[in-house]
Amino acid sequence: MPVLTVSHLYKRFNLEAGFFARFGRFVNAVNDISFSIGKNESYGLAGESGCGKTTTARMLVRMYEADSGEILYYQGDEPLTVASLKKEDLRQYREKVRYVFQDPARSLNPRMTVYEVLVSGCRRPLRRRGVSEKELRGKAAAILEEAGLQSSDLEKRPSEFSGGQRQRISIARALLMEPELLICDEVVSALDVSIQGQILNLLLDIREKRDMSFLFIAHDLKVACYFCDRIGVMYRGELMEEAPASDLYREALHPYTQLLFSSAAGVKEALTEAQSHGENRAQNSVPPRPSEMNSQEKESCPFAPRCPRAIERCFMEHPLLTEISSGHLIRCFNYAS
Repeated sequence: MPVLTVSHLYKRFNLEAGFFARFGRFVNAVNDISFSIGKNESYGLAGESGCGKTTTARMLVRMYEADSGEILYYQGDEPLTVASLKKEDLRQYREKVRYVFQDPARSLNPRMTVYEVLVSGCRRPLRRRGVSEKELRGKAAAILEEAGLQSSDLEKRPSEFSGGQRQRISIARALLMEPELLICDEVVSALDVSIQGQILNLLLDIREKRDMSFLFIAHDLKVACYFCDRIGVMYRGELMEEAPASDLYREALHPYTQLLFSSAAGVKEALTEAQSHGENRAQNSVPPRPSEMNSQEKESCPFAPRCPRAIERCFMEHPLLTEISSGHLIRCFNYAS
């Protein structure tokens, strides 16, 4: 049974900003995205910066409103349409679907104590549940210890902690309302490798203990494979490949997924296959800027200009996301089989 499903989600932004900006030129940040997250499942969205991962995640909690598409949240067997939620219903939904931001230094108010950070926004709904101030402080202390810190840290300020410890505070804040789904937006990308492992293991412990679901956003595909059950690989607002994490790690089929794994391994010549065939596409290894996009790209594969396996069809048709085996979907005409 899914906790949340996303169907044919679209979001575009005006290409230019400012009072005198021209209207009518857009960039498609999210372009027909569909996926589901099951109970106690961790679903990953991976891809380069700017591919639409964060935009997708923010639409799930309505920080951004979707242009079209449907987001359904399941309470038992009953699906709720997230776009139709108003005021109190939306507030309750956001209690069950919590968001952990990438940069804790910016998301934690430096003027507040850790206790004030944890309970801000939670005090009123918990009071309505009959939780007293004393019980709230005890609950905050217990959550902080679960996140790997000490109850005595409640009176300290965020600036007194390291980056990894601040991320633990952010996670503790998200857990205080006992959510069913935690959205982790690049929560380890700014941390040292050793600290990354600690935070990932903390999240795994929380998932097991609380029977929670996760949407895990990362640009490092190997990190996503370590933590997630299934992964969707995004490029230019579209899903290029989706598969169980174990299958993706053993056998990534899409050229873009292979490129991400090569980059994570530190391989600089990730497009050697194209070079060996004399196809000078390595110079196009940087994705074009939105201002360089043209209408023809809507009828072609978005990855074709960078792809070492691109054929003529890739520039003439837009591939569909097709299931090639159980749970393994790919958007490619010429994937490596």
